[in-house]
Amino acid sequence: MKQARIAFEGRVQQAWEDNGKVRLADGRRVEETEVVWLPPVTPGTIFALGLNYADHAAEIASQAPEEPMVFLKGANTLVGHRAFTPRPADATNMHYECELAIVVGKPARNVVKADAYDYIAGYTVANDYAVRNYLEGFYRPNFRIKSRDNCTPIGPWLVDAADIADPMNLRLTTRVNGETTQEGSTKDMIFGVPFLIEYFSAFMTLQPGDVILTGTPKGTVNVMPGDEVVTEIEGVGALHNTIIERKA
Repeated sequence: MKQARIAFEGRVQQAWEDNGKVRLADGRRVEETEVVWLPPVTPGTIFALGLNYADHAAEIASQAPEEPMVFLKGANTLVGHRAFTPRPADATNMHYECELAIVVGKPARNVVKADAYDYIAGYTVANDYAVRNYLEGFYRPNFRIKSRDNCTPIGPWLVDAADIADPMNLRLTTRVNGETTQEGSTKDMIFGVPFLIEYFSAFMTLQPGDVILTGTPKGTVNVMPGDEVVTEIEGVGALHNTIIERKA
């Protein structure tokens, strides 16, 4: 099942995918362009993995990490499907990052990899934009890059974990203005989905609604105001986003 959070006729509500349309709680079916899309989950803690694909690390001339490179993000960063993301006026290189997002389904503590999938509610698509010239240094490399308002579109759907047979073998694709610019597969993650659940739960309790962004493969390119960016993950969904200019 694919579910979403949307605003329609002045009310925030749950909705479901129904043969290419959006089915509302009252049974009506509408086009996806008729609703306002919200992030499909109200997040708890948002974990984000840096350089979790070796080819992307090489792409930005960085060494692949030997253990997860993790940072936290605020809920202010999330925005829904078909929303807008500002490009700062002083950005020299702002690029998308197509990522599989894991949504935790129940409290998880000291979970072993073999049991990790039992703790996952579902998956969605995230596009965690980066502004590379804001890189601040090793000790806090992602604060200005990754904590900006509306810098992380997510959605459109939350797909039940049971509907994704193998999250470690999904095709990722990004298109900018209809042109394919990024292709990869979750099988190329350095630290896979079960590993990450085991890793985090070894020292903290993961809670329902926590979100883990699992990183992006190579193929990131600079985007400009007016560009439409579609980040798509096989079986999970296609997330549309448009870049606008932020003057201040």
